[in-house]
Amino acid sequence: MVIKLRGYILSCMKQTAVLMLLGLLFSTCRMQQKEFPVVETRDTSITVSNAYTQLFFDSIALERFVREQGFSDSVANQFRNFYNARNYQYAWFFSDGPAEQAYHFLNLQNDYIAYSGDSSLYNPVLEQVFDTLETGGHFIPLSDSSRLNAELSLTIQFFRYAEKAYQGDGRINTRDLKWYIPRKKINEVALLDSLIAHKGEKIGSYEPVNIYYQHLKQKLLDYYAIEKAEEWQPITTGRKKLEPGDTAAVIPAIKRRLLLLQDMSVEDSSLLFTDELAMAVKKFQRRYGIQADGIVGAATLRMINVSPKEAIRKMLINMERMRWVPAEINKDFLLVNIPEFKLHVFENAVPSFSMDVVVGTTQHNTVVFSGDLKYIVFSPFWNVPASIVKNEIVPGMKKDNNYIARHNMEITGYTGNIPVVRQKPGANNSLGKVKFLFPNSYNIYLHDTPQKSLFGEERRAFSHGCIRLSEPRKLAGFLLRNDSTWTASQITAAMNSGKERSVTLKEPVKVFVGYFTAWVNSAGELNFREDIYGHDVRIAEKIFEKRK
Repeated sequence: MVIKLRGYILSCMKQTAVLMLLGLLFSTCRMQQKEFPVVETRDTSITVSNAYTQLFFDSIALERFVREQGFSDSVANQFRNFYNARNYQYAWFFSDGPAEQAYHFLNLQNDYIAYSGDSSLYNPVLEQVFDTLETGGHFIPLSDSSRLNAELSLTIQFFRYAEKAYQGDGRINTRDLKWYIPRKKINEVALLDSLIAHKGEKIGSYEPVNIYYQHLKQKLLDYYAIEKAEEWQPITTGRKKLEPGDTAAVIPAIKRRLLLLQDMSVEDSSLLFTDELAMAVKKFQRRYGIQADGIVGAATLRMINVSPKEAIRKMLINMERMRWVPAEINKDFLLVNIPEFKLHVFENAVPSFSMDVVVGTTQHNTVVFSGDLKYIVFSPFWNVPASIVKNEIVPGMKKDNNYIARHNMEITGYTGNIPVVRQKPGANNSLGKVKFLFPNSYNIYLHDTPQKSLFGEERRAFSHGCIRLSEPRKLAGFLLRNDSTWTASQITAAMNSGKERSVTLKEPVKVFVGYFTAWVNSAGELNFREDIYGHDVRIAEKIFEKRK
């Protein structure tokens, strides 16, 4: 909706229509109850002489509006905080009509609805109010009461928008989706203050969503364009694989598909599998986590045939997740992305390096959560979880009297008839030569492993839930890089000493164990991964069902 104010005419009939529409609007403005700080003191230093607008209203009118709409105390306090800080001056209107930010906000909201596909925020009554105010290029002035109702209605609409667009759908219980990272909280009042101060312009500079969300949003818009460009028919071939030097009638279709997906840079309609096509295939394979051999086999062709509609759906699922996480972290942190089988290390919020990891199986999911890494343990004991003792070690002991000794283990006690077992430090210790602890109730940590061959697999879901690292020495060096008492040789010696030694970090490092199946990497490339635990399916049921 693009509206320009050009003049003013008075029309009683249309004024009546606006009043009726506003009456309908108020019945639709309801917000979910949520926690909110106590009410701030009213700023009486703001007066007509120094105010943003000459329009003020009485606080009694706000209380009447809140009472009539039946808002919860927390939502009512949002109103009080916002307008107390303004000494009850208008935010959306001047005496001669709506302010710029009113239209910028509605455009912002409609943009969100368009790219997200989520129409639950759309308020046809509010849109019609503003459409009715503009007829034939002329603005129809509102009465004082109608203007105040429109003012307060825009404020509640902004709070609804901000909560959903920047924090995620409040109706979704993330724990039901097995997501235990604390959900981001935003201050809608502070955000609205910023929008008013900037007159609704350049909101991208202060909106509380992380840069990864913004990057994925841009790729989403690209895929909407791809979806419109042409019909996405499956590409089929009777060949088991296609590789450089081959000729086939299907090759031009593959080239065209990779050109649309921005993996191939030049158009080529020949039947020859060229070196340029092989490079494009490798790029595509890396983006999908497939072995980048440049050969189009069954797995690669299956991914090439994924429709834009399906890719868009996956991006929307992950954008919802990205609304839940912090907008920005300015310190060191670690991110494990389970479907990617990768650990990413960030130094002062900048990507430093990554490494392959092994995560939990589909039966023993690695939990999505966050914690503070506080301890490094060199040459660790492994205190075997009771479930593993019961299900694996006890049956092994029954078959082999020397099972405990052969696995370098010892029994330290009993719980009922079940032994308490730990494995001694050593080359074959299941935790390898070092572990990294961030205390949590899920008994999950990062650690080395003697089973190095597993890192050669594409799909690395083999553990009981803990996260095995391909380069644990490198991570230890990063975490201890500012401690002069720990050189590279000292770290190596501690890992091979055979004697457990614990080191407490001078400053804890935040660890996020996340689950993202679509994201944009630091090179600007859109990546997709398999939904190994079925979390995408569960979140899709929540968000797309609510958008019907």
